[in-house]
Amino acid sequence: MSIKWRSVFVGVALCCAGNLLWGQSQNDGIIPKNNSPLSRFGLGDPLDQYVAGFGGMAGLSAAINDPYQLNLLNPASLPHLISTSFEVGLYAKYAGLKSEDKTAGVWSGNLQYMALGFPLKNPINKSLDRKTSKWDLGMSLALSPYTLVGYDVLTQQFDPDFGTATTALKGNGGTYKLAWGNGIKYKGFSVGVNAAYLFGKLTNSRKVNFDSLAFSYDTEFLDEVSVRGFVWQVGAQYVYDFKKTDKTGKRVPNGKRLIAGAYGGPSTNFNTNSSRYYYRFLSAAIRDTILYSSEVKEKGRMPSSFTAGITYEEINKLRIGIEYSATRWSEYLNEAKPESLQDGSRLAAGVQYTPDVFSYNDYWKRVQYRAGLFHETDGRSIANDQVTRYGFTFGLGFPIIMPRQQISFIQTAFEIGKFGVPDVLQETYVKLSLGFTLNDNSWFFKRKFN
Repeated sequence: MSIKWRSVFVGVALCCAGNLLWGQSQNDGIIPKNNSPLSRFGLGDPLDQYVAGFGGMAGLSAAINDPYQLNLLNPASLPHLISTSFEVGLYAKYAGLKSEDKTAGVWSGNLQYMALGFPLKNPINKSLDRKTSKWDLGMSLALSPYTLVGYDVLTQQFDPDFGTATTALKGNGGTYKLAWGNGIKYKGFSVGVNAAYLFGKLTNSRKVNFDSLAFSYDTEFLDEVSVRGFVWQVGAQYVYDFKKTDKTGKRVPNGKRLIAGAYGGPSTNFNTNSSRYYYRFLSAAIRDTILYSSEVKEKGRMPSSFTAGITYEEINKLRIGIEYSATRWSEYLNEAKPESLQDGSRLAAGVQYTPDVFSYNDYWKRVQYRAGLFHETDGRSIANDQVTRYGFTFGLGFPIIMPRQQISFIQTAFEIGKFGVPDVLQETYVKLSLGFTLNDNSWFFKRKFN
């Protein structure tokens, strides 16, 4: 790796590490904290785990593989990499919340992912050694926020005996996922496994104030829950290459192919360590503790899930895909925060088109144009109505040339959608994802000296 390329790599990594720390501690400023009332349920709002490049295609992942871009969800795609790929993604989101006759606008943003993937068999070595192999291997490491808790809600109720009572609901925190993936390919068939460590802390507060009663005590319930556990998934892909007869009469690939893929994992357990506070107070100096408990160790269970899809490709030209996901949120369990969730599903379709990847005099013909649609049901519900999310995505992949003619990309993805339960709590949002895909094919290159 050259000095210049190494400097780019380290610089981007440090910037994104700083952004992660900023996102954990920032409450006010240019991008305020998230305010999503539904994040009070479960482990919070689930965050998208796909990279920005595929975000423009509605997040397709089951039947997607790319030689220069990481697919973090289906590990069977990793052996298809031909270059080491360092991926960094950020996002910014504006959401308009509406509940009955009340509306509010909220900005949020943070690190979306940081990942490194590489082929374990360097393609340059294979070319120089003039050896062909039916086997390929790939590996990845990734860190990403997994769920997000962030809400600040005030409600008022009237009681004939006590008058008006104001309830303040506040929450923050979330979970993160540190993942390792490995995949192996033989001819057109590949399989892989993703193993991830899930960790984080959730804080939920409920404070009640009796506005009409003089000298009344405010009451606060505060729960802090730390989560630790492992999750894993396995994946598979099969690539069928359409063929043509060349001039010698031999059947060779014609550049068109069909990819079928699937991945999923079983329900897995996690551990929690929680603290609970229940107290009444008149001022900072006058406080009556009703309940206090700390270091309470309990159990939880993450749901099983499955995703399957199919994609048609014309290499370097066209990619069209569709996929379906199902998550058994009814299996979810958290002894520290008991609640019932419902099974969820997701249907998505997307397309990518590149006019002419080899164009040398028209840059816009080398740009990757993407679009997609999706509809999903969430595990959470309000008044027995299941939360839904649907939207439209589009994006652009801008190719850039790095040192030693390495092809890298600046990825953009835009998402416009709605989330929530109509007529109860609805969020209309616009989300921008910005990703950087930096490639280098010199990793694991065997240098020879004569």
